[in-house]
Amino acid sequence: MPSSAATLSLKSAMRRFRRDRRGSAAIEFSFIAPVFFVLLFAIIEAALVFFAGQVLETGTQDSTRLMFTHQAQDSGMTETQFKQDLCGRIAVLFNCGSDLSNIDVDVKVFPPGTAITLTDPIVSKTLTGPFTYQLPPAGSPNTIVVRVFYKWQLIVTGLGFNIANLNNSQRLLTATAAFHVEP
Repeated sequence: MPSSAATLSLKSAMRRFRRDRRGSAAIEFSFIAPVFFVLLFAIIEAALVFFAGQVLETGTQDSTRLMFTHQAQDSGMTETQFKQDLCGRIAVLFNCGSDLSNIDVDVKVFPPGTAITLTDPIVSKTLTGPFTYQLPPAGSPNTIVVRVFYKWQLIVTGLGFNIANLNNSQRLLTATAAFHVEP
């Protein structure tokens, strides 16, 4: 049977423990930290995806200018050469240096007066083609539509924040340019 002195000292020790607030901030932060960091990384990733989309859009506009001014037609630019030119413009954020399979290009020519119809390239969370690369003839009155697709790998999607629109936690970044070739 415990003595009354031992019971009294146990009660006073418990009372002192409950009143002692040292370290409570660390304990409270350990409860909040995982949620805080997941939210922080989700915000950073969403911003990075948005910024990468803008870089892809600018690079596409710059590369399609070669078609607009018929430099691509005059030099007989192939799809691979177009991708290499585009990759040189977006290499800051995109991994396409040695492997151009990350970039898909769709160049279509529409005669005057025809409806321009573009199909959704994503079917069942998979990028589908077929994509064509058809250089417009110089000086033609046709409308040219160039679409560029890049599969961006996401990281934070496994933590509950999911902006992926493709399988394997990827987001399809798309850039489009439409123009008439200069005469």
